[in-house]
Amino acid sequence: MKKGLVTSSIFAGICIGVAGFGFLAEKSVGMFLFIFGLAAVVSYKLKLYTGTAGFISGVKELGNLGIILVGNLIGCLCVSLLSRCSAMNLQQTAQSLLESRLSLGWWKCGFLSIGCGMLMSAAVTFARRGKEFGNWIPLIFAVPLFIHCGFPHCVADAFYYMTCPLSFLGANCIPVFILYVSIVVGNFLGCNIWRVLVDKESF
Repeated sequence: MKKGLVTSSIFAGICIGVAGFGFLAEKSVGMFLFIFGLAAVVSYKLKLYTGTAGFISGVKELGNLGIILVGNLIGCLCVSLLSRCSAMNLQQTAQSLLESRLSLGWWKCGFLSIGCGMLMSAAVTFARRGKEFGNWIPLIFAVPLFIHCGFPHCVADAFYYMTCPLSFLGANCIPVFILYVSIVVGNFLGCNIWRVLVDKESF
């Protein structure tokens, strides 16, 4: 296991966690502030699950993707612990969000998360092409778009779930786990949908 891969994935999780912190603090503004998370990941070339899943090739890289997700979750956990020190009503907001996910159902959230994966792969593809402003336009629009549409993002959602009151998580651990797995799978499918629909030379 490469130390750099683990460190990079943890810091990517921290970036998304901080963005999620801002979103929970004030949703209407936070959906735009969330752009910071993905912009930091791309700028520092950090390893984020949804920024990597659409570009892997081979079994080895698929294994690395699992490591990346675990590192992302560790980073989110660090920020979720920080969020519990805040005077803002973050835990209740996170619980409300998770309750809405659970009421929608795991299979519907899984399908919706495909949209998030599709947007993330498109955003990262263009942002990687250079520092010109035009290359960053898809990223700038993709982040608030997936939030506005209610498309779950497996790393951001992990931060929200970890920020929920522990009593709520404990009472709903199995449904939350099933829900989360469906979102991870949906994001993966969405990240790779461009490989099916678009000419490889476009990547």
